[in-house]
Amino acid sequence: MDSKEKNLLENSILNRFLRYVQIDTQSNHHNSEKPTTPGQWDLLRLLEKELSDAGIMDIELDQYGYLIARIPSTLPEGRAAPVIGFMAHVDTAGDMSGKNVKSKVIEQYDGKEIQLSGEWVLSPDTNPELLKYTHQTLITTDGTTLLGADDKAGAAEIMAAVEYLMNHPEIEHGEVELIFTPDEETGTGMDLFPVSKLNSRCCYTMDGGERGTVDAECFNAAKVEISFTGVMYHLGSARGRMVNAVTMAASFITMLPQAESPEATDSRYGYYCPLEIEGTAESSKLTLYLRDFEIEEIERRRKVLDSIAGTLEDIYPGGKVAVDFNMQYLNMREYISKDPLVMEKLEKAAANIGIAVSREIIRGGTDGARLCAMGIPTPNIFTGGHNYHSRYEWAALSVMTEAAQLIQELIILWGEEHE
Repeated sequence: MDSKEKNLLENSILNRFLRYVQIDTQSNHHNSEKPTTPGQWDLLRLLEKELSDAGIMDIELDQYGYLIARIPSTLPEGRAAPVIGFMAHVDTAGDMSGKNVKSKVIEQYDGKEIQLSGEWVLSPDTNPELLKYTHQTLITTDGTTLLGADDKAGAAEIMAAVEYLMNHPEIEHGEVELIFTPDEETGTGMDLFPVSKLNSRCCYTMDGGERGTVDAECFNAAKVEISFTGVMYHLGSARGRMVNAVTMAASFITMLPQAESPEATDSRYGYYCPLEIEGTAESSKLTLYLRDFEIEEIERRRKVLDSIAGTLEDIYPGGKVAVDFNMQYLNMREYISKDPLVMEKLEKAAANIGIAVSREIIRGGTDGARLCAMGIPTPNIFTGGHNYHSRYEWAALSVMTEAAQLIQELIILWGEEHE
């Protein structure tokens, strides 16, 4: 790719990204519909149209918001290569507003503090990675919302790479599947995914962060709903008879090991995380997440929760505690390691465009982890975003462009593989 083509690719990514972040696609974990918010439909339909405008004929957007498109093989007759896929999610997190995003494009970043709006400042003192991109183009928020690089950066990179591929039919490659999913941030985005419709041997999620980072291992994740049932009496005559469900829920939280919380752990250490509590003195509910890289540690923590529940029922006679445990996704490590070529191709493609790959662990998960469990190994690739889910979110355009180039190189390399 010459400098002119690279500039065109960069401009395509920037324009698409700025367009996508204007659509409020925050998902809602309280809604059982799929997708959980109407804004996700708006972006999915826009992507559907852009895929069609690019000349792709095989496109399907189903009733649950799963958008799957296929670019046909350009290999000579008689040659076949494995089908590969690329995936991104369209929703943004509910941790910070994603409505009325006012993105700021900073050209030739000077290495100094970036004034967002009001009191909010993006500083190299707290974000030293900024200094890697002096004299380059950065994209930030104005500080009042998140940016949406998670994962609209991934969507823009896939779409820009697709546009380039469709404009260069002389490039030989196998069939490529493109997948856009809703509600990844709720942890339920793949619950209804039609995996039987995919032909991919492997897939790559474009949902990572810093330049060169590749994720082939993630948390095992469980969601636990804990219900507390109290015994209600008039407060004036409650002595010896009332059991307060709110008090029980609070006691449950205080009995969790504080050394195993998100704020007390890093690296490979897992945690308990009380996420949401609601209810009344008669009936309350606690939502709690369990995370760990080893499934045995998830099981250990599950037993701890059952033990705490039993202890509370002893402490509060008449009160009841019910623990509802559900696995959300599994560590993708075991699935990816069964097909070494998936990572070998990725590392070779990165080297071909001058990027040294750093294998990282995700203290979280992606739709790729769920797809792994469905039988398609799916590592996660960097997109150039930083400080996800916050008002301090920013992205480096040069890295976004490299991510799109990496997609193109992977498509070419897998096209050389004989099936």
